[in-house]
Amino acid sequence: MDRSRLYWILQILGWSCFAVINLFFVSLIRGITSVQIGAYLSLGAFYLVSTHYFRHIIITKKWFDFSFSKLMSNALVFLLALSFANVIATILINWIFGILRVHEDLKPIVLLVNMFISFLYYTLWTMMYFLYHFLENYNTTLKYQAKINEIKLNQLRSQLNPHFIFNALNSVRALVDENPPKSKEAITQLSNILRYSLIMDKKRTIDFGDEIKIVRDYLDLETIRFEERLKVNFDIEEEAYHYKIPPMMLQTIVENAIKHGISNRMKGGLIEIKCSIGLAGDLYLLVKNSGQLKGGVGRKNDGSGHGVSNTMQRLRLIYGSKASFKMKNFDAEFVLTEIKIPKQSIKLD
Repeated sequence: MDRSRLYWILQILGWSCFAVINLFFVSLIRGITSVQIGAYLSLGAFYLVSTHYFRHIIITKKWFDFSFSKLMSNALVFLLALSFANVIATILINWIFGILRVHEDLKPIVLLVNMFISFLYYTLWTMMYFLYHFLENYNTTLKYQAKINEIKLNQLRSQLNPHFIFNALNSVRALVDENPPKSKEAITQLSNILRYSLIMDKKRTIDFGDEIKIVRDYLDLETIRFEERLKVNFDIEEEAYHYKIPPMMLQTIVENAIKHGISNRMKGGLIEIKCSIGLAGDLYLLVKNSGQLKGGVGRKNDGSGHGVSNTMQRLRLIYGSKASFKMKNFDAEFVLTEIKIPKQSIKLD
């Protein structure tokens, strides 16, 4: 429904209910006449017009751009002014309809009570209007932020895809030259890897088992290329297979470990992949590889490359502060990378 139409429906319905409810209570005390009906409907119409004018002032003067303190102080002043105007309007309406009781209705205490009651009505209306505005803006902001995050994720995925394919092709090329009989199996593995990489353009997260399968295929290719220079150990808890993770998240870290760790060492090295469940139910992905960091993560001289910063951004966009990424020198021989995936990523069987 159009916002303007919804606003007028609520305005007319709300203040009509105000008039009807007041007429009901009056009828219980002293009966009801056509004059009283006209007077209360007129008062309801004044509330409608005055609140609409208040809304017009809020919009045209851009009150919602003010600081919170200025917004509240302006609203308070205007509510007091509206309440005073409402008291004057009530007196005029009663006088026009011939039901003004001068000696009673114009007593200071009666005027103050009427002004206080009017102030409560206007305050209630203002609270509902402000709440609607802030909730609508909040929802709009969430939708906008979600769209921006999705665009960023698509950009990050498009950056990883060509890089990953290029490295995989290099592995197969080396295999064809060095060991032709095994090239057929390697091409099948590469086919699996390329098919998997297409998932990145379609899914936000995938089953952990699918990621592990492609990591094994990738490491098989690299093991053939590096031969005895590369050793690989897996230690994966069965419960980890019940989780979902972003596609190529673990593979990117493993690829980074080979490119910036193993390949830079004449004698090669070791890659250990451990996946376990923490006490809080979070999934921990740990990759320990031979090598050393030279500086902080993400710097040009630390050897972490583009993939690490990409991984950190994807984690932040998908999970916010619930996920974490750590990369550090484990000791004098190894680098340890730890990724925490929150429990919310568990898949429903």
